[in-house]
Amino acid sequence: MAHYLLLPYGSGGDVNPFIWLGKRLQARGHEVTLMTVPQFREFVEGAGLAFVGVGDEALFDEFLNHPHLWKPIRGTAAVFDIAGRSAEPIYRGIMEHLAKQTSILVAPFHNVAARMAREKSGARLITVHLQPAAMLSAHDFPILLNGTSWMKRLPLWMRKMLLAMPNPPERIMMRHLLPLMKREGIAPPLRFMSDWQHSPDGNLALFPDWFAARQPDWPENLVQAGFPLEDLRGHFTLPPELEDFLTAGEKPILFAPGTGNTQAKDFFKAGLAACEKLGCRALLGTRYAAQVPSPLPSWARHFAYLPFSQLLPRVSVLVHHGGIGTLSQALVAGVPQLVMPMAHDQPDNAHRLQQLGVGDWLSPRQFTGERVAEKLRVLMMSESTKTACLEVALLSAQGNAAELAIQAME
Repeated sequence: MAHYLLLPYGSGGDVNPFIWLGKRLQARGHEVTLMTVPQFREFVEGAGLAFVGVGDEALFDEFLNHPHLWKPIRGTAAVFDIAGRSAEPIYRGIMEHLAKQTSILVAPFHNVAARMAREKSGARLITVHLQPAAMLSAHDFPILLNGTSWMKRLPLWMRKMLLAMPNPPERIMMRHLLPLMKREGIAPPLRFMSDWQHSPDGNLALFPDWFAARQPDWPENLVQAGFPLEDLRGHFTLPPELEDFLTAGEKPILFAPGTGNTQAKDFFKAGLAACEKLGCRALLGTRYAAQVPSPLPSWARHFAYLPFSQLLPRVSVLVHHGGIGTLSQALVAGVPQLVMPMAHDQPDNAHRLQQLGVGDWLSPRQFTGERVAEKLRVLMMSESTKTACLEVALLSAQGNAAELAIQAME
């Protein structure tokens, strides 16, 4: 049996997959510790895993409230900037742990502190990739900006050249990391994304091949499992008032902008306007109640957090930001999806949903009550969408993602 040190960094959608891995590793008899920002202690310990809090809570809150976080290009720069600024306390925490206990490190590629600890200590590192866009394949060119799917049709040599070009967000991150690496005697990579994105020890892709097929330029030491469907079911129950609302009428439309999205006022406003046009009921999901219009109409309700696996079978459409965790839960539930992709992997995920025939998307500028109502009307009435959702739900039920993932880690 081994000890695994799980090192997620990001919002709830980034942490939940590591809780999913940790619970299954622990069930196999391994020791597991999850180390991330202190805000997630309750969720992690509630799932039965050992927790170590590291990093600056204020810096993480700054990250969630960054004005550019959900902007294309600038949002990526903000993520890399915070990753660089938060690396030292996370690195120190990992090294303190490794001094006490030999462990296998498990981290997303953007938690660069884990790779630094590998280079310094010699500990083995498994890099976890949650979304296809993070693989940066020239053969399956990622859509990182809305409306740029045409780039997939460029000649292969041109796509390779584009990925080889200097990446400004990388430079922002490395500006923070280089002094720490120098002090620790760690040789810096020439380019972070090309040299450190994938671990030499092992890589795990947590999405199925029917969602994104394996590509020639993916690392050879990568195992592709399936979606990590963790939503902390069993730790939360449906509030009685929500249960009453769900049973009192037709299935509502669920609006969920992401667990870490503190800037969703316009998203909810457009969603309510669309539901009013359609005569549909609405559910609004966010931990940040200040974003929710007040007072809500009688046909709408707000909740802070509920497991999607319990809720999605009871809604008609899911409208969301395009995060991979939210998206995968809806695929399993067979629910049509409307996505408002803003930045990061969201445009690429939205394109894949559209290709599967299970959803559609609108850019933030297009996301108005009228346009949302038009898209929702089509999704709810389309027989081809219903058929595609059923087919994908059946695909999602096949295989054993957890078994594949844990065997690869072992």
